[in-house]
Amino acid sequence: MTLPPAASVHQSPVTFYNRWQAVNDWLARHEPLWRPIPFMEPAPSWCRDYPELASWLEALDDRDCEYWQENLAEFSQQAAHFVPGLADYSELIAVPVLAAPESSHAAALAEVDAVDMPGRKREQAGAFAASIRPLAEPILDWCCGKGHLARTLAGQGASSVLGFEWNPELVVDGNRLAQHYGDPVTLRQQDVMAEGLAWPGQVHGVALHACGDLHRQLIRCGSEEQAPRLSFSPCCYHLTEHENYPLMSEHARCHAGALSIDRNGLRLAVQETVTAPARVREQTRQVSVWRLGFDALQRELRGVDCYLPVPSHPARLNTGDFRTFCAWAADKKRLALPLIIDWQHWLAEGERRFRQVRRHELLRHLFRRPLELWLVFDYAVFLEERGYRVRLGTFCDRSLTPRNLLLDAVRVSA
Repeated sequence: MTLPPAASVHQSPVTFYNRWQAVNDWLARHEPLWRPIPFMEPAPSWCRDYPELASWLEALDDRDCEYWQENLAEFSQQAAHFVPGLADYSELIAVPVLAAPESSHAAALAEVDAVDMPGRKREQAGAFAASIRPLAEPILDWCCGKGHLARTLAGQGASSVLGFEWNPELVVDGNRLAQHYGDPVTLRQQDVMAEGLAWPGQVHGVALHACGDLHRQLIRCGSEEQAPRLSFSPCCYHLTEHENYPLMSEHARCHAGALSIDRNGLRLAVQETVTAPARVREQTRQVSVWRLGFDALQRELRGVDCYLPVPSHPARLNTGDFRTFCAWAADKKRLALPLIIDWQHWLAEGERRFRQVRRHELLRHLFRRPLELWLVFDYAVFLEERGYRVRLGTFCDRSLTPRNLLLDAVRVSA
């Protein structure tokens, strides 16, 4: 596969569309590897189609899994011994870095001024601000929360910042902070999904991690009102009213081989988090083992080899045991449990399945970033179709946030 160099992604609508098409077609070719959800399918069809790949994965020890999870580019080269097309991974996902770390640190609010602002969010806002300087127009901060980004941008030369936020308590707190520190920031209670939303004049629309349909609403409303500039970092793509995701750009919609992706597919794009504390990781592991053990048990009891979704459990169960969890899950699914059950057997089966799921997910996670770029390249093409020149790249390292893509669109046509 030969793609345009990463630096040329900004130059023309055709180039962005070519990037989207390359990702789309690569995902389509390898669809059997990422469509099945390992937690739900113990024996996906790709294990039969690529038995050597399955054997290699399932033989990995835990240290191998941890290493490959943090080094997916290297993992893709190893997996390419079994599926040659996976060797294109690194080239496929290459995008520029938009801001140097030193400029990001300089743009962040001083810690003494970052009241109610978690340290990681402070750094993210600084990196975002550094990536979109200089600021020429008044700014609209979309889904602004308490206005942390708004106050950061005010400190980077924004003449004024208006924030839209639906939660009235956050609006009150944010306005109090802005007034206390003398920032030219005003937050307004506003549901950005409301019909007839009035775009406030020629403002530069920004959003840091607005979820799903919220950032897509920014793209649509801002471009319809011919906003001079839109800069946003998208997040939580699966939070949408649509069962199957509707592509935004005309170029992508007209592509004969365009993928159809549902919410489960979209969730894959965001299945990456910054490492959690050891206690949280162990608790997550324990609950996963219990759920997989119950899944194996319910398949046996029902005589149906099919995943049975179980709702989120109350936190009190985390300090219990496997048997208590199964009793709760069976009650939720109206499944009668026999009086005698070999609980150790089914717990061991949960442990076995957890080990298998972790290794199958390692392969599936290779498709997270390509799927995210499938979405974001489509956004870029949509904006270029509406007269914008678009930059796309990362505004910070993934260790600060895995959702580190930023689109910066400047209107160039009348």
